Amino acid sequence: MALTVVLQGDYAGAKPLYERAIEIGEKTLGPNHPNLAIRLNNLAGLLEAQGLYTQAKPLYERAIEIDEKALGPDHPDLATALNNLAELLRAQGKYEDAMPLRKRCIEIGEKALGPEHPDLAVWLNNLAELLRAQGDYAGAKPHYERAIKIWEAALGKDHPNVASGLNNLAGLLESQVGC
Repeated sequence: MALTVVLQGDYAGAKPLYERAIEIGEKTLGPNHPNLAIRLNNLAGLLEAQGLYTQAKPLYERAIEIDEKALGPDHPDLATALNNLAELLRAQGKYEDAMPLRKRCIEIGEKALGPEHPDLAVWLNNLAELLRAQGDYAGAKPHYERAIKIWEAALGKDHPNVASGLNNLAGLLESQVGC
């Protein structure tokens, strides 16, 4: 229900639902259950969408801590949580803090999912976006290209993810004009 409320744009209505879901999860599942980490990520994402970064960050960090303990250091859900925190840091312009998280997502993805998984392509694309934001166009390009290749192979050449990747790569190439 909270997600439905968010999709309708009712952030104020969604927040207490997420908070209640977390409260129930802590009581019934315990403070270190992976489902609780998902709920924390959801609330953090809602807060991030509203620009409430300082409120979102500790929730992402707690979700990472739970996932690492409950699922281990190489689980894809941990990579997703790391990706979420990295995106928050990128949005704040904290590129140096986001970089090791982005790289760790990719390491986990390659190990846990394999080198051709669509989730890995998302994390590669996000690393490319971070490098592009830092002006490292040469560093970003191969990550965009690899993400596109993975998406084409896994999802088909006409999938929306492929289109997004192509759009991102085009934006990168356009950014290089005059460099």
